[in-house]
Amino acid sequence: MRLKSFVKTVAFGLTLLAAIGAFASNKGNLHVNEAVVVGGQTLPAGDYKVEWQGSGSNVELSFMQGKKEIAKVTAKEEELGQSPSYDQAVINHSNGQAAVSEIRFAGKKTAFTIGGSEHASMGDASK
Repeated sequence: MRLKSFVKTVAFGLTLLAAIGAFASNKGNLHVNEAVVVGGQTLPAGDYKVEWQGSGSNVELSFMQGKKEIAKVTAKEEELGQSPSYDQAVINHSNGQAAVSEIRFAGKKTAFTIGGSEHASMGDASK
């Protein structure tokens, strides 16, 4: 009887850890070296926390500073062949503005594409 109770407790604990891990994995840190446009909002150079909800072609990205949401944009989740070794923002300069067109996080095999797919240059987003 005690073994059965122990197994149930361990199973519950593992399930809880998996749920917490899944929730915690939906955010990452991002550093941009220049002012960038995200969803029509200009973000100054600096550090941001990016949180996301959803999957596939319907992902909602929130750019946060502290607990304040600075910008929100819809993105498309895409699989990468290899996870990057550091956080990255792909910056598109083609229209005269520095606009974030893709975000990649260290250790994750997913990228989030915002808007079109033309990537003029890579912003160093390591932090």
